[in-house]
Amino acid sequence: MYKRVRLKDTVEVPPKHLADVTPERVKALLQDKLEGRMDEDVGSVVSVTEVHDIGEGAVLPNRPGVYYEAEFDAITFDPDMQEVADGTVVEVVEFGAFVGIGPIDGLLHVSQISDQYLAFDGENQQLASTESNETLGVEDPVRVRIVTKSIDERNPRDSKIGLTAKQPGLGKHAWLERDRRRRAQDAPAGED
Repeated sequence: MYKRVRLKDTVEVPPKHLADVTPERVKALLQDKLEGRMDEDVGSVVSVTEVHDIGEGAVLPNRPGVYYEAEFDAITFDPDMQEVADGTVVEVVEFGAFVGIGPIDGLLHVSQISDQYLAFDGENQQLASTESNETLGVEDPVRVRIVTKSIDERNPRDSKIGLTAKQPGLGKHAWLERDRRRRAQDAPAGED
């Protein structure tokens, strides 16, 4: 999910900073330009960490700044298909729950949460089972698998990450712990 990568990009240094084209200044400009942006190749840029090389500046007609190509390290967030992630439920809606996994949210559709039927309880902001006392609500920690990924570079908020929790070892942390304890109790003496 999180990766440290070496990237190159062009940054505009405004006229008021032309006397201060240092790695620190270029880093600050790259941070303003790139952090929080989504790129299909590298994912979401979380942080620009270090500038290694600043090329020669270029002036473009009718542009006040000078453009420099910089090589730098960045921390990116790029979830892989089928990757397992721990996250926290940030919103519950009729059709499922949005789970925060890193800097983006993924959708855990109601059909991908449990084999039990889960009804939406808007008053308590949760999905509740009609067969047991299981609920999934805001701030619940969950373990999920990424099953679909559609990145929209122009509108990162329109990017879509689809999640599932219906496989063994996935689901609300409290449910996983309950199942682990149950298995430990059911195991014959001497087995763990």
